[in-house]
Amino acid sequence: MKREIKFRAYSSHNHKMYPVSNIEWDIDDHIWVTADDGKNGIELIDEEANLMQYTGLHDKNGRAIYEGDILRVTTGEDGESYVATVKWFGDEDYPAFDLEGIPAAWNYDANALATIFQSGVETCEVIGNIFEDKQLLEGKQ
Repeated sequence: MKREIKFRAYSSHNHKMYPVSNIEWDIDDHIWVTADDGKNGIELIDEEANLMQYTGLHDKNGRAIYEGDILRVTTGEDGESYVATVKWFGDEDYPAFDLEGIPAAWNYDANALATIFQSGVETCEVIGNIFEDKQLLEGKQ
């Protein structure tokens, strides 16, 4: 099985999201990210480049879902929904993409993101990302 591995980067300097074409580390462990602004490649260095990995999933509109995306999850049964963030939990001894900020009323026995896509009962829609659309997370429980 072939899995597509790709990244995007948010530039904290330019305040823009870019698709990534290359990632390199130098001998001093500095990260160098080559991104595409649509005209020419630009270089992002260290903390300026906030990298987000593609999950391999697409939302109900066919849009690629990345780490850091804000999703609206809606049930097909009653149309109720909530907003949560896609997060990589590898740093917390849970090597998987999953959702962070799921309201307590919504209970999943296992990985919520996997359960949503396997069950087909709920749908996901990318409504923003944590860098450009933080206001979408305001007022959440």
